[in-house]
Amino acid sequence: MKKEAMKEAYVLSEQQYHKCMEFHGHVCPGLSIGFRAAQAGLDWLKENRAEDEELVAIVETDACGADAIQVLTGCTFGKGNLLHRDYGKQAFTLLGRRTGRGVRVCLRPGALELTERHRQLMERIQGNEATKEERNEFGRLHQQKSREILEKPLRELFTLKEISQVLPLKARIEPSRPCQVCREPVMASKIQIRHEKEICRSCLEEKGAFFTDYPRR
Repeated sequence: MKKEAMKEAYVLSEQQYHKCMEFHGHVCPGLSIGFRAAQAGLDWLKENRAEDEELVAIVETDACGADAIQVLTGCTFGKGNLLHRDYGKQAFTLLGRRTGRGVRVCLRPGALELTERHRQLMERIQGNEATKEERNEFGRLHQQKSREILEKPLRELFTLKEISQVLPLKARIEPSRPCQVCREPVMASKIQIRHEKEICRSCLEEKGAFFTDYPRR
């Protein structure tokens, strides 16, 4: 790659990271992990950011990195092409509808290892025991670790594995019907039938499965 092209790629990467930071609210190592994972997945698939539902992302964490995945890939909960699997893993899968190809990007063991001092400060902050000086020191260490992740060779951060998976259906737009308990409109496909009444899932969770004594509102 020529020097001019390398500089352009670096500037573009910096701009993209800034967008992730604005969306997430701050810089942190987790955001950097998601940023690098999203870049790796898009590069592997040879895809650009999805404008609509051209891509599907599966995140196995609800931590910081998931925000970078949304910003860089264009996969969001609102478009129905961001799926969450609550596995507690720093693992991210990207699937392309055009090609049917997919790749799972997973953090390597030890790739996010913090220093002893970094962990101590984190524990003090979480316990609301840290002084102002300690919070400032933690911020510096957090920034340093975030930058380290951005600059680390990809092979030291992740394993990349090609996967084959049935793609989920595209998001559907469908009419709503009122729940016969709370009377709030509900997507027709999400309604449950209990005692011959159409009940929303929130009412089922809050009030149980028996509704014979509930008056219609």
